[in-house]
Amino acid sequence: MIEMSKKLKIITGSIIVGVCFVIGFLFAYVYQPVEKTMQIYSGALKDYANKDYQNSYYLFSRVSFLSNLKPYAIYHQALCAKELGDKKSEMKQYQLLFNNYPKNKISIKAKYSAAQMLVEDEPNQAKKYFEQIIKDFPNTDYAIASEYYLGLINLNKYRNSKIFPMSVKDDIEMSFRHYLERAPKGRLAINAVENWLTLDKEITKDDYLLMANSYYLVGDYDNTKNLLANTDLKESWALDVKNSYALNNYSRAKYLTQYGLQNYTQYTDEQSIRDVIDTYLSMSNSKKEDIDFLYNLSTPKGKDYIWSLKCQAASAEYQEGCYRQLYLNFPNGLYAPNAMANLFFERIKARDYTNASKIGKDFLNKFEKDNNAPMVMFWLGKIAERENNYDEYMTYYKSTIANYPDTYYAYRAYLAMKHIKTSILNAYIKEQPVEYPYTNVSKNDVIFKLAELKDYDLMMEITDDDFIKSWIYYQKGDYSHSMLVARDAMEKIYPKPERSDLRWRLVYPIDFYEEIQNYAKAVGNDAPLMLALVREESYFNPEAKSSVGARGLMQLMPATAKEISSHYGYGLTSDDDLYKPELNIKIGNSYYAQLRSMLNNLDISAIAAYNGGIGSIGRWQKNINYADTDEFVEQIPYSETKNYVKKVFRSYWNYLRIYIDE
Repeated sequence: MIEMSKKLKIITGSIIVGVCFVIGFLFAYVYQPVEKTMQIYSGALKDYANKDYQNSYYLFSRVSFLSNLKPYAIYHQALCAKELGDKKSEMKQYQLLFNNYPKNKISIKAKYSAAQMLVEDEPNQAKKYFEQIIKDFPNTDYAIASEYYLGLINLNKYRNSKIFPMSVKDDIEMSFRHYLERAPKGRLAINAVENWLTLDKEITKDDYLLMANSYYLVGDYDNTKNLLANTDLKESWALDVKNSYALNNYSRAKYLTQYGLQNYTQYTDEQSIRDVIDTYLSMSNSKKEDIDFLYNLSTPKGKDYIWSLKCQAASAEYQEGCYRQLYLNFPNGLYAPNAMANLFFERIKARDYTNASKIGKDFLNKFEKDNNAPMVMFWLGKIAERENNYDEYMTYYKSTIANYPDTYYAYRAYLAMKHIKTSILNAYIKEQPVEYPYTNVSKNDVIFKLAELKDYDLMMEITDDDFIKSWIYYQKGDYSHSMLVARDAMEKIYPKPERSDLRWRLVYPIDFYEEIQNYAKAVGNDAPLMLALVREESYFNPEAKSSVGARGLMQLMPATAKEISSHYGYGLTSDDDLYKPELNIKIGNSYYAQLRSMLNNLDISAIAAYNGGIGSIGRWQKNINYADTDEFVEQIPYSETKNYVKKVFRSYWNYLRIYIDE
């Protein structure tokens, strides 16, 4: 009995030792210090970039299963296998990924890629995957594309069959319809239309319109025309107007606009109505007369838009009455806030501050988040200041800065509060780099890890955050795209974040500043102002070219640039030289300094002249009745130039508040 006990102890001990050995072995194999994982992943990325796909595949396989980077390593293995032409391994890695990490965002891409690979050889399995994507991730682009492939798989199955059930045709039609409804300009849209048209099945007029819209959006106007012939005109007239215009059939475009506005606006959405009106007016020789003509023949829907255009085109003495009628007739319409804001400023121009104040306060009560709200709040402050009501005007100015901190009017409010009469603050900004837009993230956060590893393409696949997308574009050198994405994302935020928030640097990045600073200083320009001008002119794209031929960072016209270059001996030899950042900045600064010196060193006037021409500025200054700079800017008759001045000084203000060297 004792002997038996000893044997049991020995066996038990051996089992324990064996288990411990196995656990230890597995732990040693699976466990990996974070630093080691990052090192392996980074090396794999470098090998992939150097096209050493075999070693990259091997290194990605060594990433620990305990790491939250493992799903992305598996996905990269699939990409390596794809580059090596190893479809079996590629599929294996995709399946490993979405079977083991079904909720991971990259798994959607993996399942979609796997399904695409199976469409021809294993359509039933592909169909199963596509259906799972639609069910589990209905609001993704992959779900939209899956709709197309479901239609294609069903079509391929019965394409050459003698028996083609109507129920299957209905399913195919539904799949293609769903795709076109959600992605009318998608990569597969024209394929969807072409495959749909092969069905021996009656197509409705609404579906023909859906197809025509896709052809129009990709610029195939002839096929759009052919498909429109099968639609109901009351539903398709707006698209027909735009397509006829694109085909240079102006008489048809004009006729359909008139007929549609008279008879069919109830079948058309507001945006399409605005589009056809704009198209019509782009063909006009007398806009004011044609606006009146369209207004008189149109039915109520869309009439407020035409009325707003009518007010813009009205002579000064009729504008106030026009806006008043617009507001009274459409108090809840899309153009009511703008009408009310114009009424407000008309009273200011008339020096009727009592009624202006009433209108302004009413506006802020109704439209606090409207784009005109900063202007109204600032001017209520100006009214209070003119009436020497210190507490009231300081409250309005402070509120403008607090509620709308990144606007042109926050800048003007700051100058007014400080009683600064010039437009330039002569402040120095401290150049700081664009950084990852969030500081309160865990180092274990997978997005942050991928950022450290510079795995930007995968980051773009899995993030929904526009500021992170903006940061990725910036890291890849696409500065213009980066800034535009961040700008649009910031516009959606209310209230705005603190000026120290790193997201602001993506909206207002500092690029080419060494060159801007050097050449601005050489000719006496304000460097932050020139930085703002470059931002608004080209969004920091050195290869930008406008529709009229302006080129480079400061959007210089070749003739003007040659004149400046010849005068100062800058050595401009061809128009394409303007795409050279340093030369463009050098010539642009000299041109701006020339404008400024001709306009009494007034930067507001010089910025306006940079856009609208120096001759225009002289005429406006003579013809506009204004008491100060603010009134002058608001009354610039050319809206593009007025908005340009506000945009440049808005950028200038933001560069100062974000990067001020305090």
